[in-house]
Amino acid sequence: MFIGREKELKKLSELYNKKGFQFPVIYGRRRVGKTALINEFIKDKEAIFFTGIESNARQNLENFSRSILSYTDEALENNMFPSFQAALEYVFKIAEKKRIVFVIDEYPYVAKASKSLASTLQALIDKNKDTSELFLILCGSSMSFMENHVLAYRAPLYGRRTAQFKILPLDFFESRSCFQRFSDVDMAAVYGMVGGTPQYLLQIDDNQSLEENIKRCFLDTSSPLFEEPGNLLKQEVREPAAYNAIITAIATGSTKLSEISSKTGEEASACAAYIKNLTALGIIKKEIPFDRRSTRKTIYKIDDNLFRFWYRFVPDNIASINRGLPDSVYNKISPKISEYMGAVFEDICAAYLWKLRAQSKAPIEFTDLGRWWGNDAKNKREVEIDIMGTDGENSALFCECKWTNEMVDVGVLNGIIEKSRLFDYENNRYYLFAKTGFTKGCLEKAAELGNVTPVTFEEIMKPEV
Repeated sequence: MFIGREKELKKLSELYNKKGFQFPVIYGRRRVGKTALINEFIKDKEAIFFTGIESNARQNLENFSRSILSYTDEALENNMFPSFQAALEYVFKIAEKKRIVFVIDEYPYVAKASKSLASTLQALIDKNKDTSELFLILCGSSMSFMENHVLAYRAPLYGRRTAQFKILPLDFFESRSCFQRFSDVDMAAVYGMVGGTPQYLLQIDDNQSLEENIKRCFLDTSSPLFEEPGNLLKQEVREPAAYNAIITAIATGSTKLSEISSKTGEEASACAAYIKNLTALGIIKKEIPFDRRSTRKTIYKIDDNLFRFWYRFVPDNIASINRGLPDSVYNKISPKISEYMGAVFEDICAAYLWKLRAQSKAPIEFTDLGRWWGNDAKNKREVEIDIMGTDGENSALFCECKWTNEMVDVGVLNGIIEKSRLFDYENNRYYLFAKTGFTKGCLEKAAELGNVTPVTFEEIMKPEV
């Protein structure tokens, strides 16, 4: 079952229906669903699909040739084109009068093996683009390679693409479509465990309880997800041990560059370089307070939910996991999951607000959302606002998110109003998000003020939203 990606499929279809040569570039982290997206797009179209492998140029050329010849049912001597240029010229030739989709998946593997491939493609595109009906898709999982050697200004193929798609994990609302049997609360926890990466979601079984899924996926050394963070780092970076130390430091509370440097024993400049690469991979994200007034308050957080969950609960229990004691480990981590879900709930609430914004139902036309933290000089304390947004003018949105089994009371509402007074916006709107619900006093105060919207998690999960 194919889930989500409506926007990408719509844009690809629009490009396909245009006359003439088209060249979309599709890239994104491993497991994110790039190949599934392409397969969904080409399922009713004439297409040649080739996947590069991490091998030499000859092996890739053999496979390249085989993919082309299986489409044409023609034979060549040794079943192989003499060069990539000859193979590509052949594809451009058969696409002169009819639309053909030609996919080169895992393009970085082929381009690294054949150093002249990018320049060959450049020359053939320039020669044939005005007369060709070819729909060429280059796809790759190496984010740095695709950005630096395909999309970048100095790359041979720069300026030839007609569209680019950076494929990101599914959001919470798309992810929940993958399952039918989980309760809403368990679905939120699943998203907190694996995020919206399709391959990770496929490891979850909604015929099992949340507890059984955690034990099977994270507390069993034979599980693919148990090995995934380490395997992904080994595939993507040259010094996985250093990167592992960086992620561990952030997961255990070292969120500033100086703290990360101290915790890992790495120079700050080295840490900054590692963090930059982890950010490009979507594992780490950089945060500064929403108002952007002070970059000195920059912190780093784990952005990928699988990494966030794994580094939060697995390393401290690795000895027990290796000894095959999943029940004991689960009993230890279970009471901590609700606290862990606090940040996940904030992400879900932000996605909900963006959904309202897309439907023109948001209370203000905010241009961005983010977290804010800073000093309350009046009360002499540091304060945080879970979600904040503005329209860039005089209106602001302030939100508090509570993932607890207790009812949210009027004190929470009074607190977010007090925090909003640190700013000078003329039109303030407030959202209170609650896992369980609100006390009578809180609801009465919200109704009295008129600019407060209380929202339960049950309401967030309503399909009509």
